[in-house]
Amino acid sequence: MRNRSVAFVVRDGKILVEKMCFRERSFYALPGGGIEPGETPEQAAIRELKEECGLDGTVIRKLAEVYNQGRTEHSFEVSVPDDQEPVLGCDPEEPAEAQVLREVRWIRLNELPEKDRVFMWRFGLLEITGYFEEVLSWGDEISYPGMADGSERQ
Repeated sequence: MRNRSVAFVVRDGKILVEKMCFRERSFYALPGGGIEPGETPEQAAIRELKEECGLDGTVIRKLAEVYNQGRTEHSFEVSVPDDQEPVLGCDPEEPAEAQVLREVRWIRLNELPEKDRVFMWRFGLLEITGYFEEVLSWGDEISYPGMADGSERQ
């Protein structure tokens, strides 16, 4: 299993995400993928951003290094030129008829399903300017699905 890198790109308070469909489930994810032999994690994040979203990026800084099922996943805050807009690319490792990428778009954090936000946290979202403050503004309500009725998770 290869190590991976992802790119966090934020513009005007919106996060660049990809809509994926994998095993008949749709979800939003950050642009990223496997690190190729001889490639640094930073180079992989920039290459994946170009392949999947058509954007030229520059790494600002590393956000997180996550250990997951025997591999290391790196995340980077990345800037892209203001005059570039994302376009749906592809994963060159997948055949055309088996592509999991469905859409690329800018989205606000509060527009993301909660299950998809979880993955943003692990990759260091709170380290990006403005998001720590946004999360603090949410209050203390329990928002776990099925918990609003006072039941406990089994």
